[in-house]
Amino acid sequence: MHGPASPGWLLVALCAATGAYCLLRMRSSVEEQRRAAGGEALMGFGMAAMAVPTTVFTPPAWAWPLYAAVFGAAALRALWSARSSPHHLHHLVGAAAMVYMAVVMAASPGAHHHGGAGVPPLTGVLLLYFTGYVLLSGARLVPVAAAAAGAGTGGWGDRPELARACRLSMGIGMVAMLLTL
Repeated sequence: MHGPASPGWLLVALCAATGAYCLLRMRSSVEEQRRAAGGEALMGFGMAAMAVPTTVFTPPAWAWPLYAAVFGAAALRALWSARSSPHHLHHLVGAAAMVYMAVVMAASPGAHHHGGAGVPPLTGVLLLYFTGYVLLSGARLVPVAAAAAGAGTGGWGDRPELARACRLSMGIGMVAMLLTL
């Protein structure tokens, strides 16, 4: 999360761009897409904020409990929404991972990154989940992109291949953040 500056800035840019695109997706005419895009925008911007290199900005001690509370609330919302759509289970895992990272960062001496600060088995399980998610999302993206090239679609908020690419980039970002934990 707070490793070398160059990869940190690349992760900030990736997550912020993903969050911005998810805000565009919130203009969709389909309510479920708007709701999912809102959660994904929160996740993208939250990941971007957590990835800012500590050489530039060291968050105050109260920031980590705030992150944990915000993403804890997002996890509860995802759990509630999972009753109607299994896709929200992924949002639940993502929000829980953000809570976990915030708690680890709050518990770290000096409230910044020290290698091996997390619980290795839990970090390993989350890494396996998100690595699998990235591989599966990447595989799903290829056929959709090829099929969408020949068909005209609606606005930016209703493009399934872009929504999948957005989710893929957030998964990659999550893997990168967990690797530095």
